[in-house]
Amino acid sequence: MTMTKDHTPCTKCPRTYNSILEAIGNTPLVRLNKIADPDAADVYAKCEFMNPAGSIKDRMASFIIAKAEEEGLLKPGGTIVENTSGNTGMGAAMTAAAKGYKSVFTMPDKMSQEKIDGLRAFGAQVIITPTDVPGDSPDHYVNVAKRVADETPNSFYMDQYHSQWNIEAHEVLTGKELYEQTDGGKVDAIVIGTGTGGTVSGIGRYFKKMGADTKIIGVDPLGSVHYHFFKTGTLPTPYVYKVEGLGEDIKCEAFDPTVVDEMYQVNDYECFTTARRLVREEGIFAGGSSGGMVHIACEIAKKLGKGAKVIAICPDSGSRYVTKYLSDEWMKMHGFFEPEKGLGLIEDLIDRTSPVITLADSSSLAEVIQSMRANGISQIPLTDESGSPTCIVHEVDILRALQDGSATSTTPSSTIANPLGGLLHPKSRIEELYGVFGADQVALAFEGNKILGVISQIDLIEHLSKHTK
Repeated sequence: MTMTKDHTPCTKCPRTYNSILEAIGNTPLVRLNKIADPDAADVYAKCEFMNPAGSIKDRMASFIIAKAEEEGLLKPGGTIVENTSGNTGMGAAMTAAAKGYKSVFTMPDKMSQEKIDGLRAFGAQVIITPTDVPGDSPDHYVNVAKRVADETPNSFYMDQYHSQWNIEAHEVLTGKELYEQTDGGKVDAIVIGTGTGGTVSGIGRYFKKMGADTKIIGVDPLGSVHYHFFKTGTLPTPYVYKVEGLGEDIKCEAFDPTVVDEMYQVNDYECFTTARRLVREEGIFAGGSSGGMVHIACEIAKKLGKGAKVIAICPDSGSRYVTKYLSDEWMKMHGFFEPEKGLGLIEDLIDRTSPVITLADSSSLAEVIQSMRANGISQIPLTDESGSPTCIVHEVDILRALQDGSATSTTPSSTIANPLGGLLHPKSRIEELYGVFGADQVALAFEGNKILGVISQIDLIEHLSKHTK
């Protein structure tokens, strides 16, 4: 039973429910008293791990399943199928159990054993897939889930990554609840993780619709695609990170960047160390992604200063990570007890005094070769009539084309060029370069349809040699 400040029963809260699903929502905002800087804005944790199946995903899972029933997509005796990092699965498995459906979930092998065991406890079937595979691989957990749904009679595939019901759930449930909890949107910033993107999109839509002067802040882990997509409109090459339930390696249609005011990046170290502090200093038993939200919320609080208010959405419970970031041995094994130094920002590698050499996409190979020779460079971005970059030519592209006879010196360079890849915002962290170089690309510092710098592996090597002196 909910209690008031003087420990008397709260008369506004129902005393009984007809189903566990009615207990979803109405999670508290809790002020952080030790982690947050006392000279900064007030920071509050939205304790979504207090939902009945332990995460914010309870809201979306039960909402989508109810919508599917209304639309006739899910019928009695049916099977719910979904790809999940664990939390959506738990919410869906709880809903399936309460409503009498079967359920099957696919999950990457980096997820904790606690999540796997939790799903199976609800009676769900769990299929484990490899983590480090590209998004178009048949072994990717999303594609496995789609295949299972296609092969299972009377099944409903939730499709959380692309379903607009995902956004709608957080608009009409989470967004509305937060708006009312803050006396009509009287909060300066809300910090929200981008997994599927549904939470930040739904909350953002509701607050924008209500005209609230609240900054909607998205948070993405290094290695995920959302931050890069928000900044450039293009998808980078993703790479593996350890924090769970945050970020993604594919473009999600449930992510609406138009209602997000700014995006920040966090790394595993910041997520895990802050989450451990949440447990030990604030008594808030939240997961690793919650640590990332609180870390960014505290940084924003310093910028806003006293008198302002910031909310960090804490999506799930630490009970799902007891053998991971809450374990000292696990933290030692993965080097998270060592101080995280960081390498700086991409803009630190850009020489703004030297303009980037580009050529029109109508230029011939002879012109590209001459420019490479004159400037001592091995790749040149090509631009359209408006000056916006369209593609890039590398030395090796020219070499192959001339060698196999598919081009001559008069051939338009655009015919052998490659699509632009490795686009990074100047405020991205230097660690992002490892994913770009791992895909055999150069990095392009890109902002406002303008290339600010071309960064190669030797540029990073030179930076690191100075950085480690």
